[in-house]
Amino acid sequence: MERPRHQGMAKNTCMRWRLPLVCLLWEVAMIVLFGVFVRFGPEADAHWEEEKHRMNLTSDIENDFYFRYPSFQDVHVMIFVGFGFLMTFLKRYGFGAVGFNFLLAAFGIQWALLMQGWFHSFQNGKILIGVENLINADFCVGSVCVAFGAILGKTSPIQLLVMTLFQVTLFAVNEYILLNLLHVKDAGGSMTIHTFGAYFGLTVTRVLYRPNLEQSKDKQGSVYHSDLFAMIGTLYLWMYWPSFNSAISEHGDAQHRAAINTYCSLAACVLTTMAFSSMLQKKGKLDMVHIQNATLAGGVAVGTSAEMMLTPYGSLIVGFICGIVSTVGYVYLTPVLESRLHIQDTCGIHNLHGMPGLIGGIVGAITAAAATEDVYGKEGFIKAFDFTGSYKTRTPSVQGGFQAAGIFVSLLMAFAGGALVGAILKLPIWGDAADENCFEDDIYWEVPEDEESDMYHMHNPDKPASP
Repeated sequence: MERPRHQGMAKNTCMRWRLPLVCLLWEVAMIVLFGVFVRFGPEADAHWEEEKHRMNLTSDIENDFYFRYPSFQDVHVMIFVGFGFLMTFLKRYGFGAVGFNFLLAAFGIQWALLMQGWFHSFQNGKILIGVENLINADFCVGSVCVAFGAILGKTSPIQLLVMTLFQVTLFAVNEYILLNLLHVKDAGGSMTIHTFGAYFGLTVTRVLYRPNLEQSKDKQGSVYHSDLFAMIGTLYLWMYWPSFNSAISEHGDAQHRAAINTYCSLAACVLTTMAFSSMLQKKGKLDMVHIQNATLAGGVAVGTSAEMMLTPYGSLIVGFICGIVSTVGYVYLTPVLESRLHIQDTCGIHNLHGMPGLIGGIVGAITAAAATEDVYGKEGFIKAFDFTGSYKTRTPSVQGGFQAAGIFVSLLMAFAGGALVGAILKLPIWGDAADENCFEDDIYWEVPEDEESDMYHMHNPDKPASP
């Protein structure tokens, strides 16, 4: 028997025709575009044997797949499991957190392969893809997952797909400007992924401001088991973040260094988060919101400088600072953003991705500007910053300036793009829920009829309690 719908629902949230139409049409479009443009790259093509001879390779082990696939697996898990479960803290929005993250990521990686392919691997009218393209597509979708955190529980699945379409496009443009035109180094995406994704999402949620969201206040909190599920996401992200920051680094010392720097920064971040979470609570008790999120800020902030000679103690300092900044942000800054600026940031992405991303960009600029041949060695110095070709006369101080410029370009793209996309999502055609029905799985999902799901129906007077 069909469950009664919510009383007093002012908006039509039925997805029966709208969601299937969008999903099917867009997937058909992906099939057509892939058929026209996408082909296997040399190392994935059946002509690999000829390619080996041309490159004087003697073993299949030299194929990039064997270097990159372990990192790809880790990054893939972060996107679909890490981000998905991190957002299950809302007591009535577990299905929406994991399910909609799954939906937007699955669509986003397809569109990202096309957009990034047109910018970076377009040859003779075709996009050539290999395992590194898959990693970069996941990176792109990671930015969308960050933005999703700001509007979690307040948007329909169609709105999320529309946002993904535009954000992936803007991400690819921003990435091209930073990496190709400015020649910025950003291995772990402090600027391209986290700064852009966070401030894009914050701008979107500002445009979509809901003045009566207080009506859903009782559903914005967590319960014991929802916080435990969110910690699963935290631990997956925390464990695999060294792979994330080193996944597309050059083989050898750069990749090795990126993993070590991230490892150290994350470890330091946990201790300062724990310390300040306890210090800022009146009774000295730890807050799971801080532990789920601020403990990851060190991985975000070391992203840009991960490949550089930041040194292990430098990484510890970055993690130490970010644990403090992120935790203080959750306690003091998030309430101010909502009350004064009307920025309703569901997951607190400003504290986990926004501010740490800015710190990461600044650390990267300083580390690049301070680079010397004595520290890197002559060949290592050229390799680390790719000072070859038209960039061979670039100095460290100039590189530092371009690194800083990358921060401002990312912010500009995020604010302008977020305002545009927010205005599009504000149109009353997407089937988003009314203010009183936000953060509620029962709007878009069939919720199981059992005792554990009674909490989903406490607001529904027509739903009888379980015996």
